[in-house]
Amino acid sequence: MRGSWLRQTVLTNNIANADTPNYHPQEVDFESTLQTALQSGQSPTEVEFSAHEVPGEAGPNGAGVSIDQESARLAENGLDYQALTQIAATRNAIIKSAIGIL
Repeated sequence: MRGSWLRQTVLTNNIANADTPNYHPQEVDFESTLQTALQSGQSPTEVEFSAHEVPGEAGPNGAGVSIDQESARLAENGLDYQALTQIAATRNAIIKSAIGIL
């Protein structure tokens, strides 16, 4: 969820800076970062996510942000985050039920 939250922040920053001259959009690839960490035996709670610049073609003002693409990615990430929160809520409900809290 932390990776998805950071991606949401980065995508909104990209949209906010769409008209900023020479702005370079950023991305957070938390899926690959998490997969690499898990393959190396690292705990998911210890994974550090970070944003990186995305190479792309600059527009007339030098900014490389496509509002349409960023908006679509923002909507997709919102759905991903919603699914992750539902999974976490279900997991917590199962744990509470198992220990007799519900």
